Amino acid sequence: MKRWTIRAVFGMMVWAGAFAVPTGAQTLKEMLYDPGFLKPIDSTLKVAKGQAAPDFTLPAISGEKIRLSQYRGEKNVVISFVPAAFTPVCSDQWPGYNIARGLFEQHNAILLGISVDSIPALYAWTRQMGSELWFPVLSDFWPHGEVASKYGVLRSDGVSERALIFIDKKGVIRDILVADINQRPSLESCAIALDKLDPK
Repeated sequence: MKRWTIRAVFGMMVWAGAFAVPTGAQTLKEMLYDPGFLKPIDSTLKVAKGQAAPDFTLPAISGEKIRLSQYRGEKNVVISFVPAAFTPVCSDQWPGYNIARGLFEQHNAILLGISVDSIPALYAWTRQMGSELWFPVLSDFWPHGEVASKYGVLRSDGVSERALIFIDKKGVIRDILVADINQRPSLESCAIALDKLDPK
């Protein structure tokens, strides 16, 4: 990934954040719950680079059932675990991936967004974002946090870490980024990890 491409996309994200303020976004901002400062990381990974990614099937807000292995041999997969709907950082992170969609498409990668929230909560939250997300949004609500637990990113308070898991077309984990829960993962670190899915 060329550095100028990363900077160009980042610049677009900053520009969009500064000037695009739809009514829906204003409404969402008023509805957000701020949990305050949290312990940055509160879990122990159960997966590692080079291992096969644990398979799972989860319901999406679209009504579909999404199985991780359905993409095997077809697409690289990036799993984005976020802690909770209607919280400030999560509400900023996922809409940012709309602007960065081209980065994923360049690497033939599908993004799967996962939260331990229920389908109704995720549906309402994403509808308040002001623009439709291009990737499937999945609920790991019941059994509560089962997929997050499989990957070792379920925190002691029952929400997931803010984590990105990069999986190649063979179903092998190529990179793992567990970020400080209080901060959005950087776009540059995401772009570097995406490069590992398609080594030249």
